Amino acid sequence: MKPSSIISASILAVGILALGLCVRSGLKSFNDSQRTVEVRGLATRQVNATQVTWPIVFKQVGNDLPAVYNQVSATNSAIMAFLKDNGIPENEISVSAPSMTDLSTDRYNNQPIPFKYSVTSVVTVSSRQVDKVHALINRQGELLSRGIAIISNDYSNQVTYDYTELNSIKPEMIAEATKNAREAAKKFADDSDSKIGKIKSARQGQFSVEDRDSYTPYIKEVRVVTTLTYFLED
Repeated sequence: MKPSSIISASILAVGILALGLCVRSGLKSFNDSQRTVEVRGLATRQVNATQVTWPIVFKQVGNDLPAVYNQVSATNSAIMAFLKDNGIPENEISVSAPSMTDLSTDRYNNQPIPFKYSVTSVVTVSSRQVDKVHALINRQGELLSRGIAIISNDYSNQVTYDYTELNSIKPEMIAEATKNAREAAKKFADDSDSKIGKIKSARQGQFSVEDRDSYTPYIKEVRVVTTLTYFLED
């Protein structure tokens, strides 16, 4: 082999070796930079409802439809008077169109019916005066003294309490959830003789607003979970 060929082959071999070392070093650096830990942080708040919707449902029965409607109208007026006398303004009260059922057309009922018509009416309170309305709900039995029989177990017209100020607490809760996630990542890093680096990725979960329990629906629990991925460093 000529001396020039030997020199060229040697240079090529050294180049390949150097390239291999560089690639190996690069892969090691890449793998080290991809050491990560994924953690979640939780934040919760208990808040009072800021909006209440109270449907007041009653039924009136009879055989003379115009007379039944007149009784429904009088009952609606009595309910509105009760609400206004206790501090509920008229603009927070609405009266739905009455719903009439002709009981004589029920083909599945083979028993004699005492009344032909049944009319259902709903007076709804929608208010931000949650405490005041809640107190009135507890006093709705007083309507009985006015001859008004309220239907309290109408599952299609339940009292609802809502929290409408979520945007005002979002930033603080996200910050708390992120802090809790970082503390979890730091604990993991300490246990593995590492340090947490920068955030690789972050995902914010949806906020949920639920009743604290079935006995106090006017108290809500707000929750949010954030998921963070941190780089780990030696």
